[in-house]
Amino acid sequence: MRVYNFSPGPSALPLPVLERAAAEMTDTNGTGQSVMEMSHRSGDFRPIIEKAEALLRELMEIPANYKVLFLQGGASLQFAMVPLNLAAGAQAGAGKRALYVETGIWAKKAAAEAAKYAETVTAASSKDRAYTYIPSAPAPAPDDAYYHITLNNTIVGTKWAGLPETGAVPLVADISSCILSEPLDVSKFGVLYAGAQKNLGPAGTTLVIIREDLVGHAPEWIPAMLRYDIHAAEGSMYNTPPCYGIYIIGLVLQWLKDSGGVPAAAERNREKANLFYSYLENSRFFRSPVEKPFRSLMNIPFVPLEEDAEKRAALEKRFIAEAASEGLVNLAGHRLVGGMRASVYNAMPIEGVQALVAFMKKFEEKARS
Repeated sequence: MRVYNFSPGPSALPLPVLERAAAEMTDTNGTGQSVMEMSHRSGDFRPIIEKAEALLRELMEIPANYKVLFLQGGASLQFAMVPLNLAAGAQAGAGKRALYVETGIWAKKAAAEAAKYAETVTAASSKDRAYTYIPSAPAPAPDDAYYHITLNNTIVGTKWAGLPETGAVPLVADISSCILSEPLDVSKFGVLYAGAQKNLGPAGTTLVIIREDLVGHAPEWIPAMLRYDIHAAEGSMYNTPPCYGIYIIGLVLQWLKDSGGVPAAAERNREKANLFYSYLENSRFFRSPVEKPFRSLMNIPFVPLEEDAEKRAALEKRFIAEAASEGLVNLAGHRLVGGMRASVYNAMPIEGVQALVAFMKKFEEKARS
């Protein structure tokens, strides 16, 4: 029996995707071999990566003047690649100014990494209220290199309700935990990047979507593997790409297209989130710590209303264990913030959220009796 997997990543994959991958494990597309055995430069693999890119362009309506790159290193490597390619100076430590909005742990890490290669400024921060909201941020200066946001904050469960106005300064966004969850106007961004392991596929592949005029500005001292221009010129094949991950991404994208595309996914995601938030709003035992206007569709933290820290921790531990015994797994909050968290990415069916809410109601009744 498959469980309902609420992991923030690596996350659940659509069952039809897993079943097709299993069926093609030893013979993909009639080649008599697994994708894991294919040469990335072969005529067998090229249609796989080309189809994945074509589906992504179609589903996200990516303009023709944007490059799509399949890289490695996760979003964490992009914390360095973005400043190295967009803001680095002729020598290390002499970079241009870049603005960062600090809305959570990953946003803070991105800024800290960028500070090694460029002048970074925290334009705004929501740390004062434990990152439970998205702050208003000032506009950048015309000569700033870029303006960075984390569109959806996986750990604390917030998302940007609207985009900041940046004028001609490129807007850069980490969209790891919200990619393809609802429509997004790619043309408003200079760079988008995402680790695959939440809404796209297995861990190990990183997606970068970059406007062409931002490619090719890295100084000569930047290592080849960290240059967007080299990866773009080589069609994501400067070195061996994560072939199997790209194959699975292609299957996920086909599943999403067959399921009605991004608008239909957004409708399903809003239904799931509304169901869960509605329960939390009416519960006398659990609550959402996130301010209403900024609540994520994908990552929903929740905590008991118990004020005593020791009792609250005991309740959380019991809840996570009993939920797992009912087939509701990976509900623990991030180790740095505690509590519980339900990640309800595209692959999570409404039935999973319904089962979680039903369990929470029973747990609440039992705990209050």
